[in-house]
Amino acid sequence: MPPVHHHLFKFSRLILQVLVLIAIWLLASYVSANWLGGFPPLVSGIAFALVLLALGLLKREWVNDGATWLMREMLLFFIPVAIAVLQYREQLSGKLIAIMVVIVASTACVMVATAFAVDLAWKLDARLRGTAEEKDPS
Repeated sequence: MPPVHHHLFKFSRLILQVLVLIAIWLLASYVSANWLGGFPPLVSGIAFALVLLALGLLKREWVNDGATWLMREMLLFFIPVAIAVLQYREQLSGKLIAIMVVIVASTACVMVATAFAVDLAWKLDARLRGTAEEKDPS
């Protein structure tokens, strides 16, 4: 069994990484609200993080565990939404098909946009690693 300080270190690192991600989100929210005319902070936050990663100002290792934890626990963030839907079931009953179409279409858009962003990030990462390997003969 690993010593307690090892678990404490991993937990502290996880909290710090989540705080870095929250700081990026807060900055993106501020920039979106004040300079981008209400542009969605989620989109500007992803773009901001991608730019930081591309410039090397943010390393993937600095946020990997925190992002993985957030993705794993994401379902918890939807519990309040599910409860709200159950509370207003009568008002939503006539609009169920329209709501489902919006949910499916928006999910598909998010998946496609995420796929393009990940593909772009992988290509950029491969290009930057290829450039770095060419310069370093060892």
